[in-house]
Amino acid sequence: MSNNESNISTSAFVGKQVKLGSNVKIWNMAYIGTNTEIGDNVIIGSLAHVDYDVKIGSNTKIEGLVYIAPKCIIGKNVFIGPSATLTNDPYPPSTKLVGVCIEDNAVIGARAVIKAGVTIGKNSVVAMGSIVTKDVPPDTVVVGSPAKIVYTRAKYDEKMKDWEVSSKY
Repeated sequence: MSNNESNISTSAFVGKQVKLGSNVKIWNMAYIGTNTEIGDNVIIGSLAHVDYDVKIGSNTKIEGLVYIAPKCIIGKNVFIGPSATLTNDPYPPSTKLVGVCIEDNAVIGARAVIKAGVTIGKNSVVAMGSIVTKDVPPDTVVVGSPAKIVYTRAKYDEKMKDWEVSSKY
């Protein structure tokens, strides 16, 4: 494990053969499993569980209580909201495992659940509470259970911009 100016809570557990980029922050009681690779400028929130053989790209933020199953691959500039769950076993308890792949610039909302083997495309958004059972195409927003496409990432960004400049709240 290399540290490179990282900030790791004394209550966090970091397994063997973990590769940390520079400026990584791992908060209270988080778990990082063996053979995990974490890029630069990554933040992992309190009580998050990042299991073994996981890859996390640079500039990614993982909120508290997130569960990332073994063998998941997370791209760069990804946001994963609180209590989201990435699975790795489509037919539990199987001995054959496959992780979730989240491509660059994706947003995963709070309490979303993503089925093993699913790919979340670049620049896509999974709304909070969604249950994703199929691949999500790039540049789309999915909502619901099961998750369905509702609009484009461009429309999402427009809605976010309108929200940020509104006087509400």
